[in-house]
Amino acid sequence: MSGQTLTDRIAAAQYQLTGSEVSRAVCKATTHEVMAPKKKHLEYLISATNATNVNIPQMADTLFERATNASWIVVFKALVTTHHMCVHGNERFIQYLASRTALFNLSNFIDKTGSNGYDMSTFIRRYGRYLNERAFAYRQMAFDFTKVKKGAEGVMRKMTPEKLLKGMPVLQTQIDTLLEFDVHPKELNNPIINAGFLLLFKDLVKLFASYNDGVINLLGELDISLNAHQMPPFFLYSALLVTRAL
Repeated sequence: MSGQTLTDRIAAAQYQLTGSEVSRAVCKATTHEVMAPKKKHLEYLISATNATNVNIPQMADTLFERATNASWIVVFKALVTTHHMCVHGNERFIQYLASRTALFNLSNFIDKTGSNGYDMSTFIRRYGRYLNERAFAYRQMAFDFTKVKKGAEGVMRKMTPEKLLKGMPVLQTQIDTLLEFDVHPKELNNPIINAGFLLLFKDLVKLFASYNDGVINLLGELDISLNAHQMPPFFLYSALLVTRAL
């Protein structure tokens, strides 16, 4: 299917009539066209997250609404747009997502309209789980693992042992959920999944950097505590679990 459908145009027009330019932009970014969300619509939404007079919950709720569509194209584009907003938008956006008790409920999503829809439905379910986990991790830690400062002076290097032991399992779960996307090169066969894959790949690089910083910090604390003969049993056990996973 190519080109905007009548449904797309009607939905955008309805939001325009109600004066909701943000919701209209969400609809324009998540049309039935087999193409990645257009840059101009994403840029508008990003700038909107920085405006004090923009209703962030309304923006997010419109994305959730689009994710209930029967078409894999619309749903996948809603997920890509949401992910793009988490990465490039104001922190208020991910904060709102983290404050919600439920986000994307796509565990049973399936589009049976064609073979491509059936195949893409699998990745939609996995992508939805990752975005849910991304928001949950923010709720647990009050920061985004992909955005924190890295390196010797980074957040994970300077984190206290107690908070590190809380944060490392959360980070590990986020990485595991991302890796479950598990797409193969031959399955990257349309611009929408390609856009999602690129965002996921960039997240993975940053998550691994945070994980590396955390392990270095953890091993440093382990060395200090062992030398001082004051390693608490729980800390030792947790450190062994982390290092065994490497």
